[in-house]
Amino acid sequence: MRRMQGYGGRVVAGRRSASRAVGIVAAGLLAAGMIPAGANGATTTNTRDTTTAASSAAKACGISAGSVTAAGDHRIQSFLATKPITRTENRFVARGIHSAGQPRLTSRWEYAPAEEGGSVSHEGVIAQGNVLYDSGYLVPRGGGTPYKYQTVIGGGWTSFTAVEHSEYTVAGRQLRVTDYGLRADGTLYRWNVTSTDGQKVRHRSGWAQGFGAVKSMALFSQTATYDTFLVNLRGGGLYTVRIPTTSPMKPIVKKVRTSTWQGFETMLTARCGNYGTLLLSIDKDTDSGYLYAVGHATGASTVIQSLGKVPGTFADQVNFSWHSYSDPLLFGE
Repeated sequence: MRRMQGYGGRVVAGRRSASRAVGIVAAGLLAAGMIPAGANGATTTNTRDTTTAASSAAKACGISAGSVTAAGDHRIQSFLATKPITRTENRFVARGIHSAGQPRLTSRWEYAPAEEGGSVSHEGVIAQGNVLYDSGYLVPRGGGTPYKYQTVIGGGWTSFTAVEHSEYTVAGRQLRVTDYGLRADGTLYRWNVTSTDGQKVRHRSGWAQGFGAVKSMALFSQTATYDTFLVNLRGGGLYTVRIPTTSPMKPIVKKVRTSTWQGFETMLTARCGNYGTLLLSIDKDTDSGYLYAVGHATGASTVIQSLGKVPGTFADQVNFSWHSYSDPLLFGE
């Protein structure tokens, strides 16, 4: 798996913009120190009196959770960190995207307007059985039959427990693309992704052992020089794992919490303000999700505020986070 090749034909018109807002900065998060006062990145629903809004209105950052159903459909549930938490979206994005019962793991999925035809593009990396794919589809605006495309990346993925895809993009320019895979024996792999003649080519650029206790991992930061994951352990600990882009690959692990996090099989993240993160943690034993506001990670002193149980259930086996290509990059650590 030193070199894996996949689909390279991006069809989107937009890219991330680091200056774009990620939702509405919560007044409660300001009070708790989650987001610095005056943080840019607030989209208000009522701008008649911003002074009153800043002091008393219930504003909220948002997060979108995706899932693959047993039939291979894609769903979305979106939540705002209001009090109580509000579910603003619960629907099927597209039907029959994957073979029924085949998907095992998936990265985050991203969407954007397509360059032509008024469709919306959706793309991600997914493991079906033993094979990893670059996968995507176009959905006509207003609904209709999706146009699907999929390219084999490589085999040998039965032994993997997680996969993730990170794109570092500034002002519409894609500067770095990196894939990660966690194998069941605790080895974390990294691949650098480049494009040649419209085709993605993956080159293995490092690996590190010692992650056998990890239960789930969520992308937490994307910068020019490193990616960071938030991971929970089977023993209950919560840690950040910073992976510099340099070689050899040498992860930097910091303890955030020592216990109580073992109950979550999946963790999803979304940026909240300049430095904060919304964390949606899913307990598959009860098909329930719990929302947390996480301050900029500083090891054991990291502020984590429980916002409560989200309205909705998570019965589908495969869960992931939805992101727009125009969303700001994650910056949790």
